[in-house]
Amino acid sequence: MGTVSGRLPDFPWDKLTQYAEQARAHPDGIVDLSIGTPVDPTPEVARAALSAAVDAPGYPLTVGTPEVRRAVVDWLAGTHGVTGLGPDQVLPLIGSKEFIASLPTFLGLGPGDLIGYPALAYPTYEVGAALVGAKAVATDALTTFGPETPKLLWVNSPSNPSGRVLPKEHLKKVVDWCRERGVLLVSDECYLDCVWEGEAHSVLHPDICGGSAEGILVVHSLSKRSNLAGYRCAFVAGDRDVIAELLAVRKNLGLMMPAPQQHAMAAVLGDEAHVKEQHERYRARRTTLRAALESAGYTIEHSEASLYLWTTRGPDGPGCWELVAELAERGILVAPGAFYGAAGSHHVRVALTATDERVAAAAARLTAR
Repeated sequence: MGTVSGRLPDFPWDKLTQYAEQARAHPDGIVDLSIGTPVDPTPEVARAALSAAVDAPGYPLTVGTPEVRRAVVDWLAGTHGVTGLGPDQVLPLIGSKEFIASLPTFLGLGPGDLIGYPALAYPTYEVGAALVGAKAVATDALTTFGPETPKLLWVNSPSNPSGRVLPKEHLKKVVDWCRERGVLLVSDECYLDCVWEGEAHSVLHPDICGGSAEGILVVHSLSKRSNLAGYRCAFVAGDRDVIAELLAVRKNLGLMMPAPQQHAMAAVLGDEAHVKEQHERYRARRTTLRAALESAGYTIEHSEASLYLWTTRGPDGPGCWELVAELAERGILVAPGAFYGAAGSHHVRVALTATDERVAAAAARLTAR
């Protein structure tokens, strides 16, 4: 039996250690823009709900409370126009990353099965395939699969790392392609509330899926939307039969979101005021960082959504590790595009998740002459 280290790629952020040390040596300290972890306070609506539910001596249900499932259905309908979804088509998750990494296992996939994911992608899609020994293909072109048919296809719009948003027409073509071939389509929509330019849509929007969740799952996280990364609140919704299968597996594994967190999740899904407040914080930081990066000679590509600026000096410019090094010299730590696939070899991902003071420090260093 193989070891974990033998079956999985190296954990990407371990490769940043030397650059982090270099950035920390800056006289004014490090500005860490490498990992998109929230730094602003957890909203009061979540804290109050958690506090009210701290007396929870019994085991929570894997399926989640009726209140949290109804909150998800109502939120998808009211905020993103998703129609026809019922509470039995929702499952709470202990954060979205555990689900993304484990979905191929939950579905019983293994050697001989094919899993597709975007050419620029969050590394955990590949990790999930590697855990079960499935073949993984990173591509944005459905024609890449040729006569092969994937069992599972991931889409990610808005994208991590690039912030690219796929238009409705493209998403509809992907839905139709998957349904014609019996492919399970799973849409990672964790940044759907972090849009700066234009509009982003859930794959479960009726204009895209025809009002049916058949063959589709969507994954959402409250980590970025509501500063709940420490609470591990997320959910999956979609195809009724697939949700039922996932529920059966998760029951056997004891995967239950803690009851107080379920209460908090229901509360924040019913409150948009804190979302708008946080959105404006990020908008201001994005404006500051973008202007500073462009002033320093960098180009921002895509980035119309998500919490990152996809930054480069062009395909003939420095490679991603050179960009990491030159920014580390200014005390700014960013993530190399190579973490997200070969297509990122000349880019870095610059996160917006730093305090106003640290963002201002980064901007000052970038614009200093």
